[in-house]
Amino acid sequence: MLKAERAKYILDTLETLYGQPAIPLAHQDNYTLLIAVLLSAQCTDERVNKITPALFELADNPYDMAKVPVPKIRSIIKPCGLSPKKSSAISELSKILINEHDGEVPESFAALERLPGVGHKTASVVMSQGFGHPAFPVDTHIHRLAQRWGLTKGKNVTQTEVDLKKLFPKERWNALHLQIIYYGREYCSARGCDGTVCPICTTCYPKRKNPVLTKKA
Repeated sequence: MLKAERAKYILDTLETLYGQPAIPLAHQDNYTLLIAVLLSAQCTDERVNKITPALFELADNPYDMAKVPVPKIRSIIKPCGLSPKKSSAISELSKILINEHDGEVPESFAALERLPGVGHKTASVVMSQGFGHPAFPVDTHIHRLAQRWGLTKGKNVTQTEVDLKKLFPKERWNALHLQIIYYGREYCSARGCDGTVCPICTTCYPKRKNPVLTKKA
């Protein structure tokens, strides 16, 4: 298959499997989505979803969160890892939202990426899933699958994002990044498939015999 043919096959397959993918992180609004995505860095969505109910019961808006002592936030989110940095970021960004954005999550990449603890991937998730703007959040898992499927030769998530945006229609980006995540978990995980096992890998590369060595992001 040519790259364009692989892209179309992947697009059609994922749409069939996961037509209306739900956001895997539990949240009530854009603020709780922002916090949940921030917590998901180097942590599973499953674990985040176990932690956030207690956190959001304590404070589910920037005004209440800004009043919570950082050590208290840290004690709740500790199982997510990187708790010193994440707890400080949650506290500081909540104060910034109050002081600079009237307590609202800003609807802008630039403003989001200026918030503590919020990188491009987190901003992309909020812009796409929170506000509905076309964006293609790429994490290490999507980066790995894109390499296995021959959609990118990017050495990092930044280049992979550029390559995927060129390949797929803009109107599909928001759903597609979730569909790839779900497919990776179910069929093409880091240990469950090495590029020679799952349906997409074997269909796109039927003659592939050796495992694909992916470049880490």
